[in-house]
Amino acid sequence: MQASDLAMFICNFPKIGNGKEKFIMKKDPVSANTPDFGTASITDTLAALHVNPDTGLARDDVNARRDQDGYNEVAEKAKRPVLKFLGKFWGISAWMLELIMVLSVVRGNYSDLVVVGALLVVNAVLGFMQEHRAEGVVEALRKQLQVSARVRRDAIWQIVPARELVPGDIVRVRSGDVIPADVKLLTGALSLDQSALTGESQDADKAPGDILSSGAVARRGEGSGVVILTGAKTYFGRTTELVQVARPKLHIEAVVTKIVRWLFVIVGVLLGVVVALSVNRGVPMIEMIPLMLVLLMSAVPVALPVMFTVSMALGSKELAKHGVLVTRLSAAEDAATMGILCVDKTGTITMNQLAVTDVIPLEAATEADVLFAGALASQEANQDPIDQAFIAIAKERRVFDDLTALTPVSFSPFDAKNRRTEAVVEQNGQKLRVMKGAVRTIAEACGLSQPEIEALEQRVSTAATKGYRTLAVARGLEQGAPSLVGLVSLYDPPRSDAKQLIAALLDLGVTVKMLTGDALPVAIEIGTGVGLSNIGRIGDLKAAGTPL
Repeated sequence: MQASDLAMFICNFPKIGNGKEKFIMKKDPVSANTPDFGTASITDTLAALHVNPDTGLARDDVNARRDQDGYNEVAEKAKRPVLKFLGKFWGISAWMLELIMVLSVVRGNYSDLVVVGALLVVNAVLGFMQEHRAEGVVEALRKQLQVSARVRRDAIWQIVPARELVPGDIVRVRSGDVIPADVKLLTGALSLDQSALTGESQDADKAPGDILSSGAVARRGEGSGVVILTGAKTYFGRTTELVQVARPKLHIEAVVTKIVRWLFVIVGVLLGVVVALSVNRGVPMIEMIPLMLVLLMSAVPVALPVMFTVSMALGSKELAKHGVLVTRLSAAEDAATMGILCVDKTGTITMNQLAVTDVIPLEAATEADVLFAGALASQEANQDPIDQAFIAIAKERRVFDDLTALTPVSFSPFDAKNRRTEAVVEQNGQKLRVMKGAVRTIAEACGLSQPEIEALEQRVSTAATKGYRTLAVARGLEQGAPSLVGLVSLYDPPRSDAKQLIAALLDLGVTVKMLTGDALPVAIEIGTGVGLSNIGRIGDLKAAGTPL
């Protein structure tokens, strides 16, 4: 198994929430009576933040709020290279070597002092240099990935670094933007990709009054909003902060500590026996130091820390050849000794992108007719996940090959109000109208009766239990009602190598479990297909209080 394959399962941040969290600012720099922004009205939110959406904040207000709240970032704990290097000389392994050095000085055995001191320094230098180099790479990547935001201040729209935003700032968000902070939408409509936060691959529609979570990506639409939370107070920021402050006990430290502890116990028992005999025979204690030094040097593996450090450094170098950046030397050893791997579904087992899984023609239409109309009602330039799924399957099935060239006339992208995309194309001098979108919306546009619509929605509900998202496709002349040609189901497909990789992990003795925030039937459908049987929801696991 390649190291790059294993890296597929490593996530930088845990998925949290379900997209419906309540946002509460515990301490607000603007008002002592801050409302719950998740449920407060737009008027109350603006009043609590003391901001006029038509003019935005004044420069003095921005500076005052930044002094109070800080920058819109998760502040990293200051790292002092000298102290970090000196930290390599602290710990049970380092103490073991340092004790031997002290005894060597007392004994006057400077050759042992030099050898053990060299081992101690080499161990510290190797570990420090490797981690320092990796941190430099991460910092360079972070600077290249800085996000900017469109903000209205002093009644003027301007672009500023996202880290300079403060609560109360009026921001503009458009398709393709990363939400720079927790924002309450004031005007417009957006469709957000919240997979980084919730693990859900399907986009979430947002209307005025809804919360836009920091870290989400705007897929469609645009709108203006007011910043309500920044930095570590956002949900994404809190997660990042937890990751930074987490200090799990390293496996290698536990192993070395256990070995050294038992060796010290053995040496201690032997020294106790020697001291007891010496006291009984009246031998001076100073003469016992050479024996203590011999016992320590022979019983304690002085090269053990260096051996571990060198082997992990070589492993990190090998992983780097496969595109895996190791920021902590012991991470490679921890991954190699893991016994249980808990994976997420979206973006880990799956591609985190939609694909067509089923085409259901209606009336006299064929699959090619459905895909043809659906692809025409899509636009590749928008990079919309649903549009891309239709275009990809149309190219794969080659539905355009035997058709006369088409001339696009107009295209209307998805709108949260009409819940559909629509296009007008000209073929052989005749203008055709095609559309795709929510089943009820398209069915009503086609003039279907209520019983017919309910029958279609029943089919949609059945597909939804398997994690499929179903859309309707219609076509017709530019003037007049279109005709419903079929239904198309989409889902987030597994990665092409997921099944093979899971099988490889199982062969290596690693138990693979899936923890998901999605509906359990969806996770079971995906997990079973890639060879996973131990599947559960994170919420159920927390409620039960027992291991999966």
